[in-house]
Amino acid sequence: MDDPILTIDEREAINSGRWFSSLSPSLRHDILRCAYVKRFKDGGLIAARGDPPEDWIACARGAVRVSSTSISGKQITLTYVEPGIWFGDVAIFDGDRRTHDAYAHGDTTILCVAKADFKKILAAHTEFSEAMLRLHARRIRQLYGLVEDLNTLPLRARLAKQLVHLVRSYGIPSLSDGSEMRIGLQLAQEELAQLLGASRQRVNQELKAMEREDAIRIEPGGLVVRDRAALMRIAETDN
Repeated sequence: MDDPILTIDEREAINSGRWFSSLSPSLRHDILRCAYVKRFKDGGLIAARGDPPEDWIACARGAVRVSSTSISGKQITLTYVEPGIWFGDVAIFDGDRRTHDAYAHGDTTILCVAKADFKKILAAHTEFSEAMLRLHARRIRQLYGLVEDLNTLPLRARLAKQLVHLVRSYGIPSLSDGSEMRIGLQLAQEELAQLLGASRQRVNQELKAMEREDAIRIEPGGLVVRDRAALMRIAETDN
């Protein structure tokens, strides 16, 4: 059931987002004033490929899994949208339909701004247009970086970079050892492999190698990063 009010933690996730926090107070106010909340259980469909663009969306809790389906019918995960990140604006700008499916990964809360309200805010705030250009430019830089990594870095380095990103976004301090961080986003090895464009078997081999080096620990409930500096060294030197 939808709850019209964000929790304190969810609101903090939105307000502390790197891009959103850079906006002026008046623009943030106008965005939040017309936004509404939706909550989804794990696996719930948020938006489907081919849907018309109805909303501009931010993740406030959990994660949004963005995926596509191959010709053979296999579902492929492209990315996970973390709390504080906004998405769904491309289809609003170009007027075309959604290009990918979006599902809740874990219990997930999203904040939505209707297409009509998005356009009203865009017309009322010159700052908003400039901010959206910055947001799109950042995405393009990230996309180029991913393509470059895929073509120049070995799997071991790409995996280390992905784990560093996940612990930065979803890290939970270990209760038993303050130097360790558990990755709160629950990913099966197959899902992690899809993010890296590799097979599950190869990712499993690299994870076990990192575990032997005491950089991580593999547990039934997920991954624990024991030495983030070691992962960063792998990401920077294994190329």
